[in-house]
Amino acid sequence: MTAEVWLPYREDELEGLPEGPVYRFWNGEGEYPADPAACDFYVVPYLKAGAVTTRPMREMTSVRVVQTLSAGIDHVEPGLAALPDGVQVCNARGVHDASTAELTLALILAQLRGIPDFVRAQERGEWASGFRPALADRTVLIVGYGAIGSAVEDRLVPFEPARVVRVARSARTTERGPVHQLADLPGLLPEADVVVLLTPLTEATRHLVDAPFLARMKDGALLVNVARGPVVETKALLAEVETGRIKAALDVTDPEPLPPGHPLWTAPGVLISPHVGGPTSAFEPRAKRLLVDQLSRFADGRPLRNVMLTTGGAGMD
Repeated sequence: MTAEVWLPYREDELEGLPEGPVYRFWNGEGEYPADPAACDFYVVPYLKAGAVTTRPMREMTSVRVVQTLSAGIDHVEPGLAALPDGVQVCNARGVHDASTAELTLALILAQLRGIPDFVRAQERGEWASGFRPALADRTVLIVGYGAIGSAVEDRLVPFEPARVVRVARSARTTERGPVHQLADLPGLLPEADVVVLLTPLTEATRHLVDAPFLARMKDGALLVNVARGPVVETKALLAEVETGRIKAALDVTDPEPLPPGHPLWTAPGVLISPHVGGPTSAFEPRAKRLLVDQLSRFADGRPLRNVMLTTGGAGMD
């Protein structure tokens, strides 16, 4: 039988799609393009609410692949239990590396060099000069050293940090040096001037950054969260920043979107961007290349890239 593919792009927008499958356009809006039970390959619409994108998954009794366009898959996890066994769930590894790494550096530099203070001073017509911390000669700790973490380090190096320390779920060695395991964090945090969070959201990383984690950070350190909001325990973070002991730059928050009046909006030393690590001009061409490659592999029966888990079977790779 001919395979059916649900895409958030129209067929003529993707150059090089393999012939054979039937392509259905659905971007999370309006009626379904066909019976979800006939879908074999589901590309999850990007930047749509999880309740919207997981809704058809309850009826996808024939689906074999669920492909996200995000680096994380936590937003589709509520829909996985309804899928048949053997469905491969793939993420968009490589699509967001450049954009997220750019924002990470922007947030670090903005907070260290006091850009938010300069913006506010400009609005008041004040010349707010003075010494500020530099990224040069600082120690940066990257928690969650995958493809995006490596891209962040690529961009850190020209700024001459004293040291880049890498942490991932399990220890390993790279060309740049060792990657520590998560269990090593208590001994690494007191030396870090900047702590960058890039971990996926799992049960192991939910509230990884709690009161004891934050207490181990040195005075004056900067916490940068470009991972997922619930990786940080919001109440514990507020308790620290309100004393002025540390600062934070957050592209993600818990809750998210951050509601009006939430204390994070006005907390001292906190810079917030509205979850914009991925959606840039670099996203679409990279996403389209990934989809064409994945669908070519699917049509040819070749192994897919970025398989994060298989329903009813193996867990995270």
